[in-house]
Amino acid sequence: MADKKLVEAITAMDVDFAQWYTDVVKKAELVDYTSVKGCMVIKPAGYAIWELLQKQLDERFKETGVENVYLPLFIPESLLEKEKDHVEGFAPEVAWVTHGGLAPLQERLCVRPTSETLFCDFYKNEVQSYRDLPKVYNQWCNVVRWEKETRPFLRSREFLWQEGHTAHATEEDAENRTIQMLDLYADFCEQVLAIPVIKGRKTDKEKFAGANATYTIEALMHDGKALQSGTSHNFGDGFAKAFEIQYTDKENKLQYVHQTSWGVTTRLIGAIIMVHGDDSGLKLPPRIAPVQVQIIPIRQQAEGVLDGAYKLAESLSEVVVDYAEGAKSAHHSLEMQNIRVKVDDSDKTPGWKFSECEMRGIPLRIELGPKDLEAGNCVIVRRDTAEKITCPLAEVNEKVSELLVTIQKEMLERARTHRDAHTYEAKDYDEFVKAFTEKSGFVKAMWCGEQACEDKIKEELSVTSRCMPFEQETLADTCVCCGKPAKKMVYWGRAY
Repeated sequence: MADKKLVEAITAMDVDFAQWYTDVVKKAELVDYTSVKGCMVIKPAGYAIWELLQKQLDERFKETGVENVYLPLFIPESLLEKEKDHVEGFAPEVAWVTHGGLAPLQERLCVRPTSETLFCDFYKNEVQSYRDLPKVYNQWCNVVRWEKETRPFLRSREFLWQEGHTAHATEEDAENRTIQMLDLYADFCEQVLAIPVIKGRKTDKEKFAGANATYTIEALMHDGKALQSGTSHNFGDGFAKAFEIQYTDKENKLQYVHQTSWGVTTRLIGAIIMVHGDDSGLKLPPRIAPVQVQIIPIRQQAEGVLDGAYKLAESLSEVVVDYAEGAKSAHHSLEMQNIRVKVDDSDKTPGWKFSECEMRGIPLRIELGPKDLEAGNCVIVRRDTAEKITCPLAEVNEKVSELLVTIQKEMLERARTHRDAHTYEAKDYDEFVKAFTEKSGFVKAMWCGEQACEDKIKEELSVTSRCMPFEQETLADTCVCCGKPAKKMVYWGRAY
């Protein structure tokens, strides 16, 4: 009975998905709540996922010429107000510092909700000539947005992220960098997190405050809701004009720089949970799992069992897995990882250990007992399919390496199959309403380009435009909402 208790504490997904999610983040010890409403403690198990995510993303950034910097946490009010659309977009979520110690400040300081204005202030002095360009900077930091409704990882008042901010000589260079970073995010989500995404452009209603264009990657969660998983913004020269960021070109003429910004957050951990998890807890894709293999000694007090487990762990930890399966690409070094392995030598029962291993989403567990040692075997269990494999100890390194690559690949395929099965088409408003009333997922439909139709859809169905995908299709000639000539095919959905 005690062994079952861990999983019994999780609400079933199909009973209450929101409660299932909360149960998983708590029971898998990813986060804890704090005395500051809307702020969370990211516990070691959760932070280890973020560290792996950060490390692998940072390596990819640096391959494209990105340099890391760090700018202040505080933004003077006068600076924030220099770009009108930007300040209006963020005003409702800003936290303000009004006192330094006991003395009132001469000017209020905003706690960073995003850092465009600070980067602009910095670039104004940093960029003088065309020789100074491009500036391709990124910072890993925390930001604060005073959200009303909060949920661990998905929406919290303080969260961790990276924000890239770049300055370029031409419009073309800025657009190329904007798309390059979006492609990098999409590739990372699919190859590392095993999350398939739709790439596209946001409508003007949904774009970032102050941007010319916002591009997004949209993922579909297990409950059929969309999650914006990363964004890349082209600012054109709007911020440059507001902040007077100019450079002298080759003809010795003054020009305004063109800027971009792009970011992903700890919300990606929420996406991993909601795309892959099940009623037993987390399921982590191997490339993002802090522990990829957990060895569980059976009857560990028996002679030779613990020694055998430690010996196996040592051998496995020296194995390098190639997730590119031999592909010699520019990214090849990023596809190589040593196996991360741990022995659970605690005094809990084996059943409890199995249950805990499942809850934490560890891709593989290896059971090793006296009988296994005698026969020269061990039992390998896959977290994603629950398949049990008896494997000779002499072949375990090769088998585990092969399984980790297979699991990574198959988790992406399963997530893609789920997304495609929950993507529908609607040619008129009746079909559109029916799709969102009877089903859950993405609905592809044509749009005239008018915000009035977006507003109506949001008001009547609580549905928003997720993106205008780069891969356009013509599903009908008319807008799904008003019947006027259609301009774009749009993915629509209910979203987190």
